[in-house]
Amino acid sequence: MSNIFDITLPEADSEKFYTQFKNENVEIKTIVSNTLCTPQIFRQECDEWVVVLQGCAKIEMDGVVHKLKKGDTLFIPAYKEHTLLKTKQVVVWLAVYINISAN
Repeated sequence: MSNIFDITLPEADSEKFYTQFKNENVEIKTIVSNTLCTPQIFRQECDEWVVVLQGCAKIEMDGVVHKLKKGDTLFIPAYKEHTLLKTKQVVVWLAVYINISAN
């Protein structure tokens, strides 16, 4: 058994990723973002669903800025470029990557 909040805080303006579960179709990670000021651009080869467990963040996708707070979720289709614009202090995310074996 593990605890999803057993994490180490990364340096300011950076992130750490912790794999919680992985098989051929799904990967679940805890992501810790520490006061990001530098936009981070992502494009995964699989679908991604995220939920904010702690904190607040802004993600831009298709010209729309999504302001996420604790409990908010967002689905990001495979190959969809999205930008994590910034976080307010520390954000803890749960990310589910779907159909990872198709890559």
